[in-house]
Amino acid sequence: MSLLRKIPQISSLLDSPEAADLSRTHGRDELTRAVRTVIDALRAEIKKGENGALEQQLTAASILARTRAALEKTARPGLRRVLNATGIILHTGLGRAVLPKAALDALAAENRGYSLLEVDQESSDRAHRERHVAALLERLTGAPAATVVNNNAAATMIALAALAAGKEVIVSRGQLVEIGGAFRVPDVMKQSGCRMVEIGTTNRTRIADYEKAITPETAVLMRVHRSNFAIVGFSEEPSLEEMVALGKKHNVMVMDDVGSGALFDVARYGISPEPMITASVAQGADIACISGDKLLGGPQAGILAGQADPVARVRRHPLFRAVRPDKLQLVALEATLRLYLNPDTVEEHVPTLRMMKASVAEMEKRAKAMVKKLKDGGVDADVWEEESQIGGGSTPGQNLATRCVAVGAGKMGADELVKRLRLGEPPVFARVKKDRVLFDPRTLQEGEDAELVAAILAVMGH
Repeated sequence: MSLLRKIPQISSLLDSPEAADLSRTHGRDELTRAVRTVIDALRAEIKKGENGALEQQLTAASILARTRAALEKTARPGLRRVLNATGIILHTGLGRAVLPKAALDALAAENRGYSLLEVDQESSDRAHRERHVAALLERLTGAPAATVVNNNAAATMIALAALAAGKEVIVSRGQLVEIGGAFRVPDVMKQSGCRMVEIGTTNRTRIADYEKAITPETAVLMRVHRSNFAIVGFSEEPSLEEMVALGKKHNVMVMDDVGSGALFDVARYGISPEPMITASVAQGADIACISGDKLLGGPQAGILAGQADPVARVRRHPLFRAVRPDKLQLVALEATLRLYLNPDTVEEHVPTLRMMKASVAEMEKRAKAMVKKLKDGGVDADVWEEESQIGGGSTPGQNLATRCVAVGAGKMGADELVKRLRLGEPPVFARVKKDRVLFDPRTLQEGEDAELVAAILAVMGH
């Protein structure tokens, strides 16, 4: 084909002055790979059918321009900031909890050099890495002891492995839940080495069911919070206090897997109360665990708090080293927990709580301001009454009233607009309803309202 002969030689492209800058920035090998990829794509296009437009793309300048774009795309971090306009506060796909500024500042400081990770400053002796966080957790929860692992799935597994391997663990059928990512309580219990004993029915389990199931082989009575769904209507289950009393009667430990539970009472935001680990400790659970990156609003972590002996057994277990948190997790978690020491200001500084607290009036004000700028730019936009979701496998079926910016995509279509925004820089995530694209200001962070408006205008050609 005549056009194939017009493709410049790779060597001449690499040796051209225009390529020198790309080589310094990305390296000769990466530049060579990118040039070959661009040329291979051009050859494939030519073989599909020659046309005049293709000929214009065969110049050295055009090929190097495509190469530069490809290299810049490859050089972008895979994990990078996005604009979350979905209204889902704890969006699992987008990283769940937004870290507080205090945590981000602490991470930046940690990255400058070494830290007091596993050494005691006064004695210079070896010390366990989560001691600073454990001390804060003990103070905040009222528990005699606490520790931290990589996530709450690990917390559940290692607690069962440490406290009940080879023994029976009694759990209600109504609590054999599956959380996101195929985390199933029965599977975790099997992997931990304990023997699961199911009692009751899906909707009704009584304290008598637990007592009838206790044998000399019983090690733990386990309660699991149904984080991502609810059982309503004809249902019943015993309180944690009843389970603790029964456990003491038979010398059996009680474990409370609180899952997405909180350190702050989120009922004040107009939703049903979510379990708090402080309540689990106060009611006498031997050990309780929650996630760090859900309602707590911190980094991924599995937080365990309870009595000294079970926590110590968890720390001594051989699996503990395999599931321990990274130093950066601990830095971010410590900074987040310190914010909870002042309950009067914690909502201002923890983005998860701040987004949950934000009023409908505030959402309407922000939405109207964005709509005005979009309309001034020629975009079809108005304000819709909608609902935000808390997400993250918490508060099932409960949403927060909000106001969204609803944009008409015209001939482009809503699905295409959403796609183009998602593939932009920064990527924008939104939702579609009735052929309009909805943008919820609740999950946009400081300064991102203007960024969103600029992204919409750019994509729609205004």
